Amino acid sequence: MELYPAPHKPRVVSLEVEQVVVPRGDDRWVEEAWALKERIREAEGVLRQRRSFFDRAYRRARIHCFRAGDAMVGFAAARTDGYVLFLAVAPEYRGQGFGERLVAAVAEECDTVTCHARATNEDALGFYRHLGFETVRHVAGYYEDGGDAYYMRLGEGDGGIRERLADILRG
Repeated sequence: MELYPAPHKPRVVSLEVEQVVVPRGDDRWVEEAWALKERIREAEGVLRQRRSFFDRAYRRARIHCFRAGDAMVGFAAARTDGYVLFLAVAPEYRGQGFGERLVAAVAEECDTVTCHARATNEDALGFYRHLGFETVRHVAGYYEDGGDAYYMRLGEGDGGIRERLADILRG
């Protein structure tokens, strides 16, 4: 079995970082993804999920990730309908376009891209809005700890959002 079917071979995006797609059901790098998510949770108080939920969601999702050698730079776990379950980029790699490229990879494969973002996570909300996501609705008590969320969808408004994300992915 080929690890990366033809259209999904690792893509080098810089001299140090490669983009990889992990198919559904493959738990390769689940430990590294969990460790990255936990590092962000501890530092920023976001991405709070139970381990069992994370593991199940990871295995059911298609994982787009960036790796620098043996280290996980960032990842997006997305369902086949374009719903982003998790999006995480290591703090030391933020501001370099990795989050945008992860969303672009999901957008390239799906008709719509949606997610929930914690209502108090201004950084995430700003990031998604910058990409053209629109708030569809406020969901009170969405998170296990009682926290509210916004359900967001990548907007179709100006007709250029998908093209811009595609350009980011190709870039």
